[in-house]
Amino acid sequence: MLKRLLITSATHSLGLRVCKLLVDKYELIQATSEDLPVFMQEKYVKIPKGVNPTFAHEMLKLALDNGCNYILPLQLAEIESLSESLLLFEEYGIQVICPSRAQLQELDILPNPAKELPLSVLLDKTDLLLHRQVDIEVNGLGVVSDSDIDFFLAVAR
Repeated sequence: MLKRLLITSATHSLGLRVCKLLVDKYELIQATSEDLPVFMQEKYVKIPKGVNPTFAHEMLKLALDNGCNYILPLQLAEIESLSESLLLFEEYGIQVICPSRAQLQELDILPNPAKELPLSVLLDKTDLLLHRQVDIEVNGLGVVSDSDIDFFLAVAR
């Protein structure tokens, strides 16, 4: 049985790209804070903007209601909000695939990476897309350098 992954910004070009990479590996719950035409509202779950003060709690409720194992936030404001609540999600058995608040301050941010750049989804030193171990301590969507030392956090902007 596939694990459930909730991905934000699923209507953004980066979100669409990541969904294509994950669709065979996870049962995807696609979420967006964008206003959608009626015909698209069945496919996507509406979420608040990442700057909303209740964002983390609403995401927790949504993840619990949908039985999600993972949340992959793609916008910087969403990542900033959820990075402060990682322990809260872990208490409910949900892993948020994003850096900690402290790591976020140190990371280089790569908005809308070019399609030529290979993406990685890192969680606990494993690339979930390539099923390989990496020696990088950061969780999140991004690009791993050719040397496998540096990680650039990819965000939808």
